[in-house]
Amino acid sequence: MVDSHSKIFFGQNTGLILSSSSKYDPFIFIQCIKKKPNGTWEKPSENEGKIIKFSLEEIVMILRVLNRRSLNWQSYHSYKGNKTSLSFSWEDESSETLWINIADYSKMLNYSQTEILRLLLSHILKEKVIHATSLKIKNPKQNSKKTLKNQSMEIRDRKIDSEEYEMERDLTFIQEIPEYPLIHNEKRPLNKISKEDLLKSKCKINGMITEETEKAILINFEPGKEAWIPKSTIHCQYEPRKNVSQKFLIDNWILKRNNIIL
Repeated sequence: MVDSHSKIFFGQNTGLILSSSSKYDPFIFIQCIKKKPNGTWEKPSENEGKIIKFSLEEIVMILRVLNRRSLNWQSYHSYKGNKTSLSFSWEDESSETLWINIADYSKMLNYSQTEILRLLLSHILKEKVIHATSLKIKNPKQNSKKTLKNQSMEIRDRKIDSEEYEMERDLTFIQEIPEYPLIHNEKRPLNKISKEDLLKSKCKINGMITEETEKAILINFEPGKEAWIPKSTIHCQYEPRKNVSQKFLIDNWILKRNNIIL
């Protein structure tokens, strides 16, 4: 069993590189580069492109999409005041074309590439769950005090690494689209909600995303009405891409407040 992994997905204008330097690290890196107007590619060695560190929890959420249990997953990373949006989304319900968006980098993977990514991430996650979550004692014959000190330092280092992603993990689960509609702030299975209640509380409406923050999206509704809609009031899976016409299931009260519906 190898200790490191690397896979490159190149297209005409955008490249994506997935790497894991060690099975003992509780994270992976995904690096994005794109072709410049002069035809040359961005060089990571010159601090060009974009690189993101994904935790084990985030790998689980990505695999949820790749295993076709969800149409999309979106979150963002915050580092030194800079926020980077990211999403993994199926193009449609056929789940054959995957879009990966990291900041202003967008990479499309076809069915075979997506399957390779799924198998690779599944393998990496299993390795890391075993090896990156266990304490390693290199020499059991060492002085007990020294061994305990080494263990303490390792736990401290892992705690620091986990704290780096504490906010991102929380936001990930907050922003995750619920499996069932929410009515009166109460989560209930769809088969226990009457169609009448569902129609009264929500509206299915066409629109296009024009802007996005971590908590809301600016939707241009047909014909020509635009409003900021909190993500917490959207109860469907949608494509997190701009200027793509699609349907949204949104709470009636926010649509009425913005004069989108009467």
